[in-house]
Amino acid sequence: MSSTQTALITGASSGIGTEFARIAASNGNNLVLVARSEGKLNELKSELEGKFNISVTVIAADLSLAGSAQKVFDATEAANLQIDILINNAGFGGHGKFHERDLAQDEAMMQLNMATLTSLTHYYLQGMVKRNKGKVLNVASTAGFLPGPLQAVYYATKAYVNSFTWAIAEELSDTNITATALCPGPVDTGFVAAGDLDGVSAFKNSATPYQVAIKGYEAMEKGKLVVFDKSSFSFLLQWVVPFLPRKTVLKMSRQAMEKQS
Repeated sequence: MSSTQTALITGASSGIGTEFARIAASNGNNLVLVARSEGKLNELKSELEGKFNISVTVIAADLSLAGSAQKVFDATEAANLQIDILINNAGFGGHGKFHERDLAQDEAMMQLNMATLTSLTHYYLQGMVKRNKGKVLNVASTAGFLPGPLQAVYYATKAYVNSFTWAIAEELSDTNITATALCPGPVDTGFVAAGDLDGVSAFKNSATPYQVAIKGYEAMEKGKLVVFDKSSFSFLLQWVVPFLPRKTVLKMSRQAMEKQS
């Protein structure tokens, strides 16, 4: 029996997801790459198979659609692929006052950021528990520690990811399976353009996708519960913000999301 593990990574066609794929491949893992962009996934497949002598399976799927997690799971089951590492990276945001935004966009955001992530975790965790081995890494956000005026739904979805990940980590504490929440601040990816966040002050000093991915991957390998890409975020969000008046936090959060004229 080969000891090679297989990592499933969502949102693998760009940004942090692509970097996760490169890091996982460099560690000798076979991969299942999931995203909408089949062409980009196949390019990444060719790159990683050629460079690292691993096997890469591509699954093109729109994870913002209900039932998409079941289709991904069915595809891996049909291919007899055992998922040892699950990296739920796919997600998107959106800017603007909630009542002025397109509701369908926010519903798709909730489906992708919360429902699909939850379903994929449920499907693959069952096999991990049977084998008493596995790792789950959910990409949350520093946004999950705050309410987010002008990104109300996005911040709320990331609060869910944090809470969900920490809870299942405790449920799994008597097993050899770990769940880790990666909580980056602003990252220089297509997320900014896709979420209409150009000009938002908080995104001026963004981390690179690789910086975030390597932090998250290493924390997952160590079985850590939560990891920030910068230590300053950890101090601010866990030791300062909780002691501030709620209205002060709301004002600070809104100011960070205001667009600069």
